[in-house]
Amino acid sequence: MNSISTRVRTKRTEASLGAEREHFDKKQLSSISKAINTTETPVKEKHARRIILGTHREKGAFTFWSYALGFPLASSSILSWKFCHVLHKVLRDGHRNVLQDCMRHHSSIVEIGRLWANLHDRYGQLVSLYTKLLCTKMEFHTKYSDIPPNLEVSDEVLERAAGTDINNVFQLTVEVFDYMDTELRLAETVLRQLNTSIAISTLTSGQCRLSPLIQVVQDCSHLYHFTVKLLFKLHACLPADTLQGHRDRFHDQFHSLKTFFNRARDMMYFKRLIQIPKLPDSPPNFLHAASLAKHVKPVVVIPEDDEPEQPDDDDDDPEPLIDIGSASASMVEAQPQQVDIFDQTFGPPNGGFDDRDLQIESLKRDLELLRAELERVKAEAQRYITQLKSQINSLEAELEEQRAQKQRALVENEQLRMELEAVRRRNSEHESIEATFFEAEKRSQATEQRYNKLKEKHTELVASHAELLRRSADTVKMLSATQQTQEEVERTKQQLTFEIDRIRQESDMKLEEQKFEMEKLRRELEEKMAEIMRIKSTLQTSEKTTEQVNSSMTALQAEKERLMRSMSEKEAELSSLRQSAQLQQSSLQQERDKSSRELGELQGKLQEKTSQEEQLKQKLLAEQFALLQGTVTEAENIIQDAVAKIDDPLHIRCTSSPDYLISRAEAALGSVDKVKRGHADYLSNMGDAGSLVRALTQFSHLAADTIVNGSATAHMAPTDHADRLTENCRGCATESLQFLKDLKSKISLQRADPASVRVIIQRILHLGQELRPKGMDVRQDELGDLVEKEMASTSAAIEEAVRRIDEMMNQARKDTSGIKLEVNERILNSCTDLMKAIRMLIIASTDLQKEIVDGGKGAATIQEFYAKNSRWTEGLISAAKAVGWGATEMVESADKVVLHTGKYEELIVCSHEIAASTAQLVAASKVKADRSSKRLTVLQQASRRVNEMAANVVASTRTGQENLEEKDTMDFSGMSLIRLKKEEMESQVKVLELESHLENERVRLGELRKKHYELAGVPLEQVSEGNGDSFSLPHSANMSPKHTKPAIMRKPNLAQKPHLPPKSLYK
Repeated sequence: MNSISTRVRTKRTEASLGAEREHFDKKQLSSISKAINTTETPVKEKHARRIILGTHREKGAFTFWSYALGFPLASSSILSWKFCHVLHKVLRDGHRNVLQDCMRHHSSIVEIGRLWANLHDRYGQLVSLYTKLLCTKMEFHTKYSDIPPNLEVSDEVLERAAGTDINNVFQLTVEVFDYMDTELRLAETVLRQLNTSIAISTLTSGQCRLSPLIQVVQDCSHLYHFTVKLLFKLHACLPADTLQGHRDRFHDQFHSLKTFFNRARDMMYFKRLIQIPKLPDSPPNFLHAASLAKHVKPVVVIPEDDEPEQPDDDDDDPEPLIDIGSASASMVEAQPQQVDIFDQTFGPPNGGFDDRDLQIESLKRDLELLRAELERVKAEAQRYITQLKSQINSLEAELEEQRAQKQRALVENEQLRMELEAVRRRNSEHESIEATFFEAEKRSQATEQRYNKLKEKHTELVASHAELLRRSADTVKMLSATQQTQEEVERTKQQLTFEIDRIRQESDMKLEEQKFEMEKLRRELEEKMAEIMRIKSTLQTSEKTTEQVNSSMTALQAEKERLMRSMSEKEAELSSLRQSAQLQQSSLQQERDKSSRELGELQGKLQEKTSQEEQLKQKLLAEQFALLQGTVTEAENIIQDAVAKIDDPLHIRCTSSPDYLISRAEAALGSVDKVKRGHADYLSNMGDAGSLVRALTQFSHLAADTIVNGSATAHMAPTDHADRLTENCRGCATESLQFLKDLKSKISLQRADPASVRVIIQRILHLGQELRPKGMDVRQDELGDLVEKEMASTSAAIEEAVRRIDEMMNQARKDTSGIKLEVNERILNSCTDLMKAIRMLIIASTDLQKEIVDGGKGAATIQEFYAKNSRWTEGLISAAKAVGWGATEMVESADKVVLHTGKYEELIVCSHEIAASTAQLVAASKVKADRSSKRLTVLQQASRRVNEMAANVVASTRTGQENLEEKDTMDFSGMSLIRLKKEEMESQVKVLELESHLENERVRLGELRKKHYELAGVPLEQVSEGNGDSFSLPHSANMSPKHTKPAIMRKPNLAQKPHLPPKSLYK
């Protein structure tokens, strides 16, 4: 029987728990659906409170999120707004595990905010800001778990969260600033929307927006206090300049927060729901630590509403705060009656009727009555607890003020200590003055001793006065001088005595003043100590007050028992309250009807305003199109005027350069792009033609410039290019006029396209580039960089040549010996000396160029200097390239000579080429150099050194060639006369063939050099001009008869019989 009864109780307990859980889910779903809906009304406090109590009951927000995820938040901005409001309340007042549950849905909240941020909706903008606030709040409290989401922590907890590392304090301050920015941004946006809309705080639409600001006010008051504490701590550890940005940001937030609090305090909606604190007139001065004592923590008070909740028609019974029993009778009755297996088996006692069932039913009814009474008692107790909390908050504010007074007393004590230190310093100064006085006394005693000595001497002089008087007049003069000395000594003694008396009087007066100040400071110190004692007694009184509050809490427990006894009296009051609720419901119905009528009137005004806005919009479109027509007409006139100048006979005398035509064409292409963008902008928004008008104005002028300058450039161009350029200029005018004609009509406005104009302008640009002189392929702004690159590459080529010559030297020593090794070493050593001389020449040339650039660029940059002197710069580049190429070719020729696969003549020609190239580099550097420059002298010495080394290479090569070549002896003794004649004729034939071949090669050489000058951009008129710094070899008359290369660029004669020129030619 015991097992059967236990089974029955277990079954009933499980059924009770299941019913209780189902009842809880039903209540939560009802509260969530009533709190979060699409109606533009504020969230009712009782629904939010039930949701919060549900989080405490299940120790989390699982049920809330399971229902909240089913709402179509993407379809209604009001629904999303109220969801954010409820979530904010749940985060602040819900269970501590709510934060972890909400972080699991962080990405969903971000997506909601991102969705509404892209939509043009008033509530959508608010939802976007609110989601950012919620995400910032969750991230902050997840990182700093010691600070709860309601931000209600003591200063000790804040200190512990900040830690002792100043970097962590700095980071926490920045994150609190960001937290405050999101709060203030939401509040400012809400208040700005209320100013620009018809909603006010007395209407439900305005209250729907304003209701979340209560939580914002609560958050901001705590964040402001956190910021002040953290900034004072930072200023105590870091210099003031480092924290200038923090102070500026705090001042901005302070003024924004003060403005928000003042505006919210003036609204009727907030006056009955929240007591907003007042901020000081000016922000705290963080540069003075004493300002911390003046800071008072702002306290927000939520007054308790004395009127009980008015249940809606569709609300269920109030949910119990604490589960103290089994499932309610209503839930048990709601479930279908299940037949007990025990009753089916054994049957009910007493023939189907059991007294215990009646007792159970009566006990259940009594339990329900007691539960309802308990709920009412709890509600009353909760009201009293809230009132006591408000009193505690006020007492905490007073305690905070006492602490501030204590801090001020400590600061004053510190000031007194500093003043005492100053008094001590003054005492030390007084002691130093006394020491000075003692030294003065010592000096006076020494003076008296000297005076006594003088007095004794005076006595001796008086004794000998009678004898000296008889001797001579000189002795009389000496005596008179002695008397004058005595008088001076007397006067000195009197002055010293007077000074000693004055110093004594001054020291006595200063001593009296020091004593008086010491007495005064001692009295002030005693007064401050007495004030500190009074403050300590005040703190003890406040502690006693706290103990009294604790005793009052005990008295409240007794009051709770008394309230249980006064339950019958509350029943009568409840009936009266129900009647008053009915009266209020009728008045609310009347207010609702009145609001609907006002809403109809406002909708009519809104429609009227919409029609007026539509008329203004049409008028604006017409004005913008008229403005566009005027601009197009003016642009057509400008282009037609440019076309008329092409056929104007006076315009034939006008000329222009291809460079200027290219600049105009490029600017015109840029204006075509702007016209295209402006056309697209105008088609997307025909109410604003500003960008298209500005683009058309610029396009017309630049297109006209391109046409006029293209025609002027054609006057100087060859016939073929001139015809094509003139034709394209006319085509540009035709296409531009056609494009402008399309813009004048609304029908063709959509298909107007400046692409054909762009194509014509590009053709003009290409023709201008073809007409540019050769050698100008490099952009002007790149010449400076190209000079540095070429000089660097030349130096690198010289270094590489020296390295390769060393490798060839080592290889020759391994592979050859004897006379061959001696010849190879002599040639390679001379080549190495030449490369080293060239390297010194490059260094001297680089230094001289830097001096030239620094002296001639003025306020311009190096690139601008090179671009300004482009011809000189191109000469430098050409010379540097030639030197680097000659060095590379010499290494290749030397390698072939050492390996016996090349000719000695190639090495000689390379040395001549390098000498000529270095001479060109020197001449190019000398053009703009100062004649008195020391670096120019160094460059000239390096140039002579290069010439000497080049001559050494030629001499070494020819000497080695003569040593290695085998000379056959000519023995004609065995030949007959006919044989000798035949050999002579064959030798003459070979001489004539070689001379003919030599002449042809000279002609070919001349043509090659002519082509070289054309590619280098050197005018043919300058080919015949000479220069005093020329470098040439003898027999230059045998070179090309058609053209003569400039002396500085002239290459040595390659067709001569190997002949060693005198060294003076290379110097």
